[in-house]
Amino acid sequence: MNTGITLVTGATGHLGANLLRRLLADGEQVRVMMRTEYDNGALDGLEVERVFADLRDSEAVAAAVNGCKRIYHCAALVSTIEGNAAHKRDIYETNVLGTRHILQAAQRHGVEKVVVSGSLSATGYEANRSSHEDMPFYPFERHLPYGFTKHLTEHECLKAHANGLNVVVATSCAIIGPHDYVPSRIGCVLIDYAHGTMRAYIPGGFEFVSGHDIAEGHVLAMRHGRSGQKYIISTAYASVDDLMAMFREVTGKPLPRLRLSPLIMGALAEVADKIWFKAFPNLPRRFTPAAVRLLQMHRRADHDKAKQELGYQPTPLIDAVRAAYEDFVRRGLIKPTP
Repeated sequence: MNTGITLVTGATGHLGANLLRRLLADGEQVRVMMRTEYDNGALDGLEVERVFADLRDSEAVAAAVNGCKRIYHCAALVSTIEGNAAHKRDIYETNVLGTRHILQAAQRHGVEKVVVSGSLSATGYEANRSSHEDMPFYPFERHLPYGFTKHLTEHECLKAHANGLNVVVATSCAIIGPHDYVPSRIGCVLIDYAHGTMRAYIPGGFEFVSGHDIAEGHVLAMRHGRSGQKYIISTAYASVDDLMAMFREVTGKPLPRLRLSPLIMGALAEVADKIWFKAFPNLPRRFTPAAVRLLQMHRRADHDKAKQELGYQPTPLIDAVRAAYEDFVRRGLIKPTP
């Protein structure tokens, strides 16, 4: 058990909610920083200290950090759309300036160590190769504002490290698991599948991480991670067909009837993005050109560095799917049928 207060930002998100419960199970004294206007049902029944601050408010952030020994900075504005100028500004100020405020406050108040949650979207990519920590991020690819800001977030961490702060980046992939309170994109897919309302899917694949594993990876990064370093935390690559098979096993429901052409769906998504969503540029949506493009990259990640330096060991992905399903059932978001 660690002594002193541990601050967690983004504790109501999928990653943060799993990490928070892991820390509490380990007996840590936890303070959570959150925004008052957000739904904080993810914290119901948990014994945590709550402070309210907007990441864009440096003084409020400093007050939340004061008195803490460790920080897990999981908060970020996640988006899979391009959005308009206001949307991009919001993502930048939350993800980049918000991280800067956390790191500056940590240095000012003598925090021992900070673990910042990273994203695979901010890691370099090469076709037919697994992404690893040393792959450079190529800025002239077609990146979404979210991915680009997470790249800039890593720069903030390196600057803080150069200034003497002990800071580590724990890079997450697509998360599957319980305590998905929003719920996430993949969580919505599982809910639709379980209710039999998912009529079709697009083939592809991505690197996934279980809720258990991403929480474990963050704890190990805090314990053993070297300052200024980045560690990819992943569970396994899965094709969409693999994922559908796991959904079928866990839910007992048949596979969707249609397996759609990604080329056609990608073209339709581009048209919808330019016509229908042009009038509503910041409207959240399940089906975007970026989502189709991402699945067609079949992106894989190498977590050997985390295994070798942190002692990280991934668990079976099917366990994460089962845990996500059971949690949705417990919370009433999935209603099983005979």
